[in-house]
Amino acid sequence: MNKAKFLSMSMAVVLCGTALTACGSSNSDKEASSSPSETKSGTSASAAPSASTAPSADANANVKGKITFITNRTDLVNDGTFEKYKKAFIQKYPNVTDVEFEGITNYESDIRVRLNAGEVGDVVLIPGNIANADMGNFFEPVNDLADSLGDIYFHDFKANEGKVYGIVAGVNTEGLVYNKTAFAKAGIAAPPKTLDELYADCEKLKAVGITPMYINMGAQWPMKQWGEVLVPFMSGNAKYLDTMLETDEPFKVDNEFGKGFSIVRTLIQKGYVEKDLNTNVWEASKPDVATGKAGMYFLGNWVINQLIGAGGKSEDIGFSPFPYDNSGKLNAPLNPDWFYAISKNSKNKDTAKAWIKFLVEDAGYVESSGFIPPQKSKKSDLPQISEFMAAGANMIESVPTSSKWNEVGNLAQIDFYGGKYIQTVAVAKDLKGELDKLNAKWKKARASAK
Repeated sequence: MNKAKFLSMSMAVVLCGTALTACGSSNSDKEASSSPSETKSGTSASAAPSASTAPSADANANVKGKITFITNRTDLVNDGTFEKYKKAFIQKYPNVTDVEFEGITNYESDIRVRLNAGEVGDVVLIPGNIANADMGNFFEPVNDLADSLGDIYFHDFKANEGKVYGIVAGVNTEGLVYNKTAFAKAGIAAPPKTLDELYADCEKLKAVGITPMYINMGAQWPMKQWGEVLVPFMSGNAKYLDTMLETDEPFKVDNEFGKGFSIVRTLIQKGYVEKDLNTNVWEASKPDVATGKAGMYFLGNWVINQLIGAGGKSEDIGFSPFPYDNSGKLNAPLNPDWFYAISKNSKNKDTAKAWIKFLVEDAGYVESSGFIPPQKSKKSDLPQISEFMAAGANMIESVPTSSKWNEVGNLAQIDFYGGKYIQTVAVAKDLKGELDKLNAKWKKARASAK
C-alpha cells in the first residue's frame, strides 16, 4: 500500500458488486456513536451474530480467560450491543470467561495518553497520529490473523518491515448523505453535482426552514472532513499529504487545503449549518437528518445505518459524491475506518486475536455499522452504495502517510484527524492569517524533524 490506486468507473462497479456494503472516522477517526435499531432488512448493530458462532469441537484451547476491549463506540457499550456480541463469542469459545468493554468518548485524543502509559487493555483501535515505524512500540504483530481473514482491504496499511499491526474494522467512502424527503420539500429533484448546485440547494432548504447541512463543529472530530479527509481525493493524489513535506507553506488559500476550508467557511457564513457551533450536537443531529428536519451530512457511508437507527427510513436516505468544485467530474475516496490492534502488553493475545476475527467475520458489527466489509469477496446489499457508485466518481484508494509526515505534524502540534485546528480556521475572520499561523508551525517543525 505504498502507491496510490486510481480506480476507473469499471473498477468501481466491480467493487460495488463484490465488496461494497455499508461503512464506518476517521480513519474514519470518528468518535461516532449510534442508537442501533432494526432496519427493514433486519440488520442492526444489535442483530444476532451469525450461526457460525456456535461452539465448535476444535475451539482453540488457547482462546480463554478475560480480555479488555477499548472502543470509541460508547453507544454500543451503553445499550448492551457489545454484551450480546460477548455472549455469542463465549458461546463459540467456552473457555473465555469475560470480555470487558471500555468506551472512550474523545477517543482520538484520550487514547494517545493511555498508549504512552501502557494502559490500553488487550484490544484497541489505532489512533491516526502513530507512524507505522512506531507501531511496534505499542502493538503486537498480527500477520497470522490478517492472513486468516483472506484477501482484505488495507492489509498493509498499518504495517512496518513486513509486520502487520492493524486489521481494518471496515471500509468507507465519503460523500453527501442526504434526506430525500427534505430535498423534495425544498423542490430539489436530485443531489447536487457541482459546488454551485450545492450552495443553491442549501439556499432552497434554508428557505423552507430546513437546516441545510450539519457540520457538527461542536463535536470537533467531523471537522477533519474539510481538511485531511477531503484534500487527498479532491486533489486526485492519494499521497497529497506527503507532498506537504516539500514546502514550508502547505496551507494556502488557493490550494486544496484552502479550497476545502473555504467551502465550510461559506456554509457557515451563509447560515447553511446548525446555529449552535459550540455545543456537541452529534447525537441530536442524527434524528434531524434521519427525519428530514435537516438536509445533509458530508460524511462516510458508515453513518447511513445510524440514521436509519435514529428514526429514518432507508428509502429516504440518499448518498452521492461530494461536489467540491464545478467541473462535474468528481473523485471519491476508498478509505479505511479504524484499525483493530492488540496491545504489546496484552497477557492474552490469542483471545484478543480471536475477538478481532469474531468482530470482522461473525458478530454482525460490520454489516450493521454500514461498513464496506474488510474482505474483498463479500458483497453489499446497501442501496445507497449502489446509488453512489452509479454516479461515476473516480475512486481513489487511500494510502498511509509517511512517518515523516506524522513526525512533522506532531512536532507542529497540528491535530490532524482531530479537527480542532479546523474549528479555528472555519470561523476565523482572516483565512490567510490563520493559514499563515499554521504554516509558521509547520515550517518550524519541518526544520526540527530528523
